[in-house]
Amino acid sequence: MKALFDKISYNSSKLVTETYSTSFALATKMLAPSIRADIYNIYGFVRFADEIVDTFYDFPQEELFNNFENDLEIALKHKISLNPILNSFQHTYHKYGIPHHLVESFMKSMRMDLTKNTYKTDEEYKAYIYGSADVVGLMCLMVFVKGDESEYEKLKDSAMALGSAFQKVNFLRDLKTDFEELHRTYFPNTNLNELDEATKTKIINEIKADFEESLSGILQLPAEAKLGVYTAYKYYYKLLMKLEKTPSAEIKNTRIRVPNYQKFGLLAKTYVNFKLNLV
Repeated sequence: MKALFDKISYNSSKLVTETYSTSFALATKMLAPSIRADIYNIYGFVRFADEIVDTFYDFPQEELFNNFENDLEIALKHKISLNPILNSFQHTYHKYGIPHHLVESFMKSMRMDLTKNTYKTDEEYKAYIYGSADVVGLMCLMVFVKGDESEYEKLKDSAMALGSAFQKVNFLRDLKTDFEELHRTYFPNTNLNELDEATKTKIINEIKADFEESLSGILQLPAEAKLGVYTAYKYYYKLLMKLEKTPSAEIKNTRIRVPNYQKFGLLAKTYVNFKLNLV
């Protein structure tokens, strides 16, 4: 029975989420059980694509990516894949009517990571962020609104802003790895060899503006999704505040993180605020 294979597929996506990102997994647990598995399914898909272009240096990355992309299209067409991660993703894709152009844009940005190391203009930078992050937020939004197109259109801009904020925080946090190991520079017109406080402040303020734009949309989300998304918002904003307080020279040489005890404290506070209808 395919139901058994589907169960294995969903469990695989959940395992990928919990293994690769404890923070995202923690926020996902704050979603209603009715949509939790679908967010695991989306995360598993995007994580596998990202791993191919970011991690598998000793293997034929382009060939692996081409095969993954081909398997993805077959999965979406036939509603099944022997790759459990793609099998679970296609289920969520069809269940909520996720627009195919979102998937195409994501894969386009991931493919850019195979060959492109520098983003020299704001246009290139924004196009990459749209494909690598904004569309992931939009896929999740389709789940949150259960495929309701009018609600999707109403909250679309906020979801994109949140995706942008998360991605830019990741860029700033991962400067050392991106620059020294992957030889990538995402922020345009930025010399990472000489990152100074003025440049760091400019980037921080840009991210704060994204967070501010996203908040109104978060507060309008259905109850099933609001706590989980707000938890992720609070975690990433906390990480941004730590980055703001960290000297630019130190950001270049270490990976800033939020300790587990602070994560759980933040989670507890967020949960209480939600229960008191303060969110």
